[in-house]
Amino acid sequence: MSAKNKNTVNEPYTGYGEPATFEQVWKLFMETDKKFKETDKLLTEKFQETDRKFQETDKKFQETREQMKETDKKIKELSNLFTSQWGRLIESLVEGDLVRLLNERGIPVDKTSERYKGHQGGENFEFDIIAHNGNEIVIVEVKTTLKPADVKEFTEKMQKAKIYLPEYANSRLIGAMAYLKADAGAETMAGKQGFFVIRATGNSAAIINPEGFVPKKF
Repeated sequence: MSAKNKNTVNEPYTGYGEPATFEQVWKLFMETDKKFKETDKLLTEKFQETDRKFQETDKKFQETREQMKETDKKIKELSNLFTSQWGRLIESLVEGDLVRLLNERGIPVDKTSERYKGHQGGENFEFDIIAHNGNEIVIVEVKTTLKPADVKEFTEKMQKAKIYLPEYANSRLIGAMAYLKADAGAETMAGKQGFFVIRATGNSAAIINPEGFVPKKF
């Protein structure tokens, strides 16, 4: 076999077709553009549908959120009502025994007042129960559940008591904290702050400070 024959690539001969005319290219372009537009329209519709569904879902979430807020509001109102009514029950229970309890501890009070409210020194104030005899005033804070934060708050209130009650400026003020149950040793904390500690039990109340306890005078 000659070198000429060895260098020959044995491939079938294919002739080149006629070049596309401008009209053919333009037609192809227009068809492609049409498909692009159809695809774009379809995608736009899909996006709009998806957006509409998102908006509907968001609206439902908003409605659910508002319903939850309303439910939460009602639960809080019921809880506050229950707490308030329960607190009043404890107040009545404590007040019924208060004069006797204080007399037994050497505090000769003879009158009590409930829900003493006012505005003095630019501040609003409220005392649950006040027992008095003119010279000595016992201010009682009543809590269904006594907590350390309540003791701290009442201590600050007692330090301002003579500002709130200028009519008792020359009287000896004593603090007392009454409760149904206590958390985190709050009752012990109240005693250390110099307050009488009164626990409501069953259908009565009792002072739990040890015998010989001397309350702090404000």
